[in-house]
Amino acid sequence: MKKSIMLTCSIIVFLVISCGPGREKQGELVIHAEIMDSLAEAGPQIRFYYYEEKSEYPDAILEMYSPLDNQKFKPGKVPFEFNIKNYPFDAGLRGFQLKMILNGGDPVGYNSPMFQRELKEGTYRAVAYLVDEEGLSLKEFGNYVDRDFMVGETRAFPYQAEPYLAVNLPYNGQQLGIGEELMVDFLVLGGDLKQDKLSVILELNEARYEMDKMSPVRIADLPSGEYSLRLRLVKQDGKELDGPFSSMKRTIFIE
Repeated sequence: MKKSIMLTCSIIVFLVISCGPGREKQGELVIHAEIMDSLAEAGPQIRFYYYEEKSEYPDAILEMYSPLDNQKFKPGKVPFEFNIKNYPFDAGLRGFQLKMILNGGDPVGYNSPMFQRELKEGTYRAVAYLVDEEGLSLKEFGNYVDRDFMVGETRAFPYQAEPYLAVNLPYNGQQLGIGEELMVDFLVLGGDLKQDKLSVILELNEARYEMDKMSPVRIADLPSGEYSLRLRLVKQDGKELDGPFSSMKRTIFIE
């Protein structure tokens, strides 16, 4: 018989603790559990929470000039061109200021609004977005853009009107040290969590945390080990959406 997993959420506290102007610690979930053998030697508590964060650049606009919707390219170098408004793109923010995800993979950062990518034949969905000084994705309407295009002799994605996910953090295979918080930062595109009555289910091994907003989730006090992270976009009845990018998986290592 499979080992029973005890997920006794003996403390589920929704706190409003001041953490500086514009940031309030909320939705803290403290789990007392044996989640997997890798956690058996851990302390009794793992903490999930998020901040009610203030948008730094709510009026920032990211426009995508290339590719056009469902544009076709030959295999090889594909041009990408963006226009950025109301955002200090040349002000020397830390790290990359523009990030782009192709087909649900890890994001790649750019410090130029024009660049090329070497791409093989296939159908692609690009999600581009601006980030703040912490490297977190900006989440106001207009801060991000998505576009489908094709390379070589291939077909467009089937029409899909359902919302979908894009994961900014963590990267697949990301390594963190003991005591570092795991940051889970994501976007929901093509819809709205509250208006469409959707939730994002975050599963870390057997632990589960549910979000109805796009606030980055922070996970603290993780012991060393390998972790499987899965994000799922689900309806009110718990049914997962059918789109190809409604579910994302990442592997994380704590050393």
